[in-house]
Amino acid sequence: MSIIKTEREINIARESGRRLAAVLYKVILKVVPGVTPKEIDAYAEKLIREGGDEPVFLGYKPSGAKTPYPATMCISVNNEVVHGIPKNTAFKKGDIVSLDIGLKHKGFITDMARTVPVGSIDKKAQKLISTTEEALARGIVAARVGAHIGDIGHAIEAHIKKNKFSIVEELGGHGVGQKIHEEPHIPNYGKKGAGAEIIEGMVLALEPIVNEGSRYVVLHSDGYTFKTKDGKRSAHFEDTILITKNRPEVLTKNLP
Repeated sequence: MSIIKTEREINIARESGRRLAAVLYKVILKVVPGVTPKEIDAYAEKLIREGGDEPVFLGYKPSGAKTPYPATMCISVNNEVVHGIPKNTAFKKGDIVSLDIGLKHKGFITDMARTVPVGSIDKKAQKLISTTEEALARGIVAARVGAHIGDIGHAIEAHIKKNKFSIVEELGGHGVGQKIHEEPHIPNYGKKGAGAEIIEGMVLALEPIVNEGSRYVVLHSDGYTFKTKDGKRSAHFEDTILITKNRPEVLTKNLP
């Protein structure tokens, strides 16, 4: 399949991203002390299906996995980096929670993530979240026609290192469309001018994944959940963007 999307695909992608953002921002409001990830996940699935769409993570079986992913969302708490399977353990004040979700609308997938606080959090956690969100914004600005994939990674990496956090090198962004993961792979580090050229019509999911301590991660025995090796916290932000002639268009942007 082509990494350059047709006008029809782009129009569907815009609607897919709008719907996904609407779901996630309703879900975020439910992340409070005493609520469980499983409750959040069930709510997200309900919202997606009520809109006539499909949750793309549910039942997805990536290469090498022994079992399909069992939930609508990946919900990763504190030292869980990404792909956390929703549990029945309630959120508590001071937690930070990564909410990662994908939706398929008329055959086109969009993907996004936000890390949110549960009640008030400490200053280091707030800086970790803010830095990761800012790194995503810098990566989006770098994703312009004629630039290269390495320019995106370089912009993200520079901001993360400036703020004394570390990048999870094993994980990164990707193309998106009819499949959850398409070409190209987009590392959150890199050199300016390196990698594939960015072309008008690409739809890309950019997702900086940032650790408070060292960059190293371990895979939990559930086969999906990555955790920080040193037990420190991690944050994750993601948007699906469309590469246009003038500037990147965020398809999963915050709603007014």
